[in-house]
Amino acid sequence: MSALTPPLARRLGGLTSSAIRDLLKVAARDDVISLAGGLPDEQLMPRDRIAQAAEAALADRARLQYTESAGWGPLRDVLAAQETVRLGRPVPLEEVFVTHGSQQALSLLAEVLLDPGALVVVEDPAYVGALQVFRAAGSRIVTVPLDAEGMRVDALAELLARGERPALVHTVSNFHNPRGVTMSPRRRRELAGLADRYGFWVIEDDPYGELWFERPSPEPIATYSANVIRLSSVSKILAPTLRVGWMTAPDAVCRGVELLKQGADLCGSALTQQIAADLLADTDWLGTQVEQIRRVYGARASVLVDELRASFGDRLVSTDAAGGMFVWADFTDGTDTVDLLPHAIDLGVAYVPGEAFAVAGAHRNSMRLCFTTSEEATLREAVARLARALQSTQP
Repeated sequence: MSALTPPLARRLGGLTSSAIRDLLKVAARDDVISLAGGLPDEQLMPRDRIAQAAEAALADRARLQYTESAGWGPLRDVLAAQETVRLGRPVPLEEVFVTHGSQQALSLLAEVLLDPGALVVVEDPAYVGALQVFRAAGSRIVTVPLDAEGMRVDALAELLARGERPALVHTVSNFHNPRGVTMSPRRRRELAGLADRYGFWVIEDDPYGELWFERPSPEPIATYSANVIRLSSVSKILAPTLRVGWMTAPDAVCRGVELLKQGADLCGSALTQQIAADLLADTDWLGTQVEQIRRVYGARASVLVDELRASFGDRLVSTDAAGGMFVWADFTDGTDTVDLLPHAIDLGVAYVPGEAFAVAGAHRNSMRLCFTTSEEATLREAVARLARALQSTQP
C-alpha cells in the first residue's frame, strides 16, 4: 500500500511566485544589464561604518541574547524620536514596533487587521509584496488608479459612496513602487479624512521617503489621522541585510502584532538592531550617508529618463523620477512589454513588464525600470539595447 501524501493548506492554491523574483534569475546573467531588480546599490552601503557598529555591539555579550518582541529598547527610542519629528507630534515608545524588515510588518498587520474575505483597497499598479500578503490573507482586493499625484483618492471616495467598506487601504505614498509617483499633500489630507469618516485603516508603506532628489517628501499621511499605520526600514538607506524595519501604529495594533510575532519568530536580532540604532542615532554621519545616495541616484535617474525620451520620443511616456528607485514607462504605440521582454533579454537588457504589478491582467504596454544599481554609462547602453530590441520586433 502506497503512503498517502498529506495535503498543503488551501490558502496556497491562489498564490504564485513573484514574477520579479523569477525574472531576476534570468537577469543575473553576466551579459544582461538588469533594470529589473529593486535593489539598492551595494557600493553605497556603509560597510566600514556597519563593521564599526558591529564591533561595538559585540563588546556586550547581552547583544547575543534574545531581545523584546517589540524590538530592542534603545532602537525604539531612536525611532520614536525620529517619528516624532516626521509627524510633528509626540510618538510614544508604545507606538513603535520593530520588525524583520517592513515586509514582515505588512504580513503581521494583515493577520491582525484582516479576516478572510475582508476588502482591501490597493493602488493600480500595485506593490507586488503587498499583493502577495493580502492574497495569502484571503482578502478581496479592489484597485484604485494612480496618476501624477499618486492614489486617485476621488476614485476611492466613489467606492465608499457605492457602499464598499474596506478594512484597510494600502498605499506607497512616496516615490511609488512601481509607478514612481508621490501622493500630493492635498490627497494625503483627503485620504486621512476618509479613513476617519468611514473607519478604515490606512497602511502608509514608506521605504523610499528619504530618497528624494530635489525637494523633501510631503508630510506623512499619519500626520493627519490616528487611523494611519506607517511602515519603513533601513534597507534603502543603510543595508537590506540588517533586516530592520518598523511600524508606527496605535498601541492596540502594536500589541496585536506583538502576539503574532511571538508565534512567528519570538523576536528580531538584538545584534542587528543595535547596529541600526548606532547608525541612526549618529545623525551627522547619517545625513552625509543619505545625501550621497540621493546625489548618486538622482544623477542616474536623470540619465535614464533623458535617454528614454531621446531614444523613443513620443512612442514612450515616462515618470520624471524625482526620488526613489524606479522609472515607470508607458509605450503609446501599443508595444506589448511582455512580448518584448525575451527580445530585450536576448540583446542583453532586462526590465519588469507592467503586467507583473497588475491585480488582473493590465499594464501590458508598461514597464518598470530600476536605475539604482547601474552607473550612468551602463544606463545609456541599457536604453540603447532596449531600442534595438524594439526595432528587432518591427516588421
